Amino acid sequence: MRKVVIAAPGGHERLTLVDTEMPRPAPGEVRIAVTAIGVNYADCVVRMGLYASAQEFVGWPITPGFEVAGVVDALGEGVTDLAVGTEVIAVTRFGGYATALCVPVHQVFAVPPGLSLAEAAAVPAVYLTAWYALHALAHARAGESVLVHSAAGGVGGALCQFARRAGCRVIGVVGGPHKVAAAQAVGAEVVIDKSRAALWPAVRSAAPDGVDVACDANGPETLRQSYRHLAAGGRLIVYGFHTMLPRTGGKPNKLKLALAYLRTPWFSPLALTNENRGVLGFNLSYMFHRAPLLREGMAAITDGLAAAELRPPPVTTYPLDQVAQAHRDLESGRTVGKLVLLT
Repeated sequence: MRKVVIAAPGGHERLTLVDTEMPRPAPGEVRIAVTAIGVNYADCVVRMGLYASAQEFVGWPITPGFEVAGVVDALGEGVTDLAVGTEVIAVTRFGGYATALCVPVHQVFAVPPGLSLAEAAAVPAVYLTAWYALHALAHARAGESVLVHSAAGGVGGALCQFARRAGCRVIGVVGGPHKVAAAQAVGAEVVIDKSRAALWPAVRSAAPDGVDVACDANGPETLRQSYRHLAAGGRLIVYGFHTMLPRTGGKPNKLKLALAYLRTPWFSPLALTNENRGVLGFNLSYMFHRAPLLREGMAAITDGLAAAELRPPPVTTYPLDQVAQAHRDLESGRTVGKLVLLT
């Protein structure tokens, strides 16, 4: 088998494709012959050495990757509810950039009907992130307004779809005119192209009384204003800090990181209480051991796809040996939808 290994933190040159022995599934695991691998911005952060759970659970060297699609080709002891030859998708706490891997059976799910394996690999991480943010944390209700930053991206597009499915009014933010149609297609009723319009006046125009939910993975560039534009009872959901990281070169700038850290807002419990607003943050990689949570989220995703209330993101594919280019493109901020590696 082959897998991508990162020996130490750094730029795109750290992504090394190596040959290694085929793993054997432990009790309660299945081995998947991988066809497609979802690429997430978190993978880039792992490569840079800035992803805390990667160091906590794995360390160096590390193989990134949170989601795959392929075919079950071996069963560990005690696994009786899956058969060899079944097409599946899986979430994995790192290790996904590989042609084969072993995964605990509770992290493995049937491929949703009608999806290719490339489309299926693009679904689990971003749609689980969106589902958890909007439903498990924000408890979005019909009639509420939801502000989604990066609405044409993987998580952003999934957030728009879940919010629309819940009967919410979606205000999507994108970074360029080529992304407007993509945000509209996933359910954004109002799309703000911040390259052509002042962002926050446009948000106030779209939601004069404030938004009920703001979903923000930008970090210090927008967090403070996202909070200030919440309505009474509003919830700010934080799941990333993209603007702290580089768009070119692949390596973090330590001075930029330090300045961004100083610009990151701190939220006082007294202010949260007096202003009647909430701030919630999460990292899905800490939750992969929670089987009931994964089952509930994947059931909601599968049901939504089956009912055509959700649809997979548009996919751009790369051969596995072009993983560095996939990272470059994703970090640039110019991509739409999801990037997928094919083995």
